[in-house]
Amino acid sequence: MLTPEKSIEIQNSIGADIMMQLDDVVHSLTTGPRVEEAMHRSIRWLDRCIKANKRPDKQNLFAIVQGGLDAKLRTYCVKEMIKRDTPGYAIGGLSGGEDKDHFWRMVTLSTDHLPKGKPRYCMGVGYAIDLVMCCALGVDMFDCVFPTRTARFGCALIDSGQLNLKSITYTCDYEPIDAECPCFTCQNHSRAYLHCIIHEAVSAQLISIHNISFQMRLMERIRQSITEDKFPEFIRSFMRTVYPKKNYPSWLTEALESVNVTLDT
Repeated sequence: MLTPEKSIEIQNSIGADIMMQLDDVVHSLTTGPRVEEAMHRSIRWLDRCIKANKRPDKQNLFAIVQGGLDAKLRTYCVKEMIKRDTPGYAIGGLSGGEDKDHFWRMVTLSTDHLPKGKPRYCMGVGYAIDLVMCCALGVDMFDCVFPTRTARFGCALIDSGQLNLKSITYTCDYEPIDAECPCFTCQNHSRAYLHCIIHEAVSAQLISIHNISFQMRLMERIRQSITEDKFPEFIRSFMRTVYPKKNYPSWLTEALESVNVTLDT
């Protein structure tokens, strides 16, 4: 059985730069006593993980904030996690099927309480719109299977959305996925070639290379805009690309307005 102690032993042994506590995760749409039970258990398990960590000076143990979509439970949990003063904090228990309005409000609730001087990591977030929005809400780090899973479905990520390379539209399209992308796939292969081999395993690998590059470059652009004090302008420009008709969903406009970013109308 995997215990908090065993999970830390494994992470210590592989030398992970960032280690995650073992937590009790329930589906994001779960309600009732089970959510509170999981939240309290996650706090107790964090204490056990901290005690079991043999290399606190060399490996960074992150706490994971739980509490589901219950604002009271999530607030309690984040305050308890902060007391443990871990090197970083993860926002867990989201991106599991809840509506976007609940999602951004729980992210904001968490970032409002978490220390500004330590990494804040939102787990399971991969959509480009969500990455940009969550950065605006105060999140620093993300992880998700989305770029590689999407690649296995034959879809390539671009600023305006996705290219479904299974479509016959790309049979004679000799442009790269993205002419500005420096990745191996875009530098060496056309959309037509990827369409031709779409049912071969190598296509998923090639599209994965591009999709991961896309996300890394997106985050690089976000960092650069923040450094140049132009992040609101970047957000507006990016969202215009995604929504050329400016038909922004209400949850997105409300989320951004909560941090004083207004989209073009």
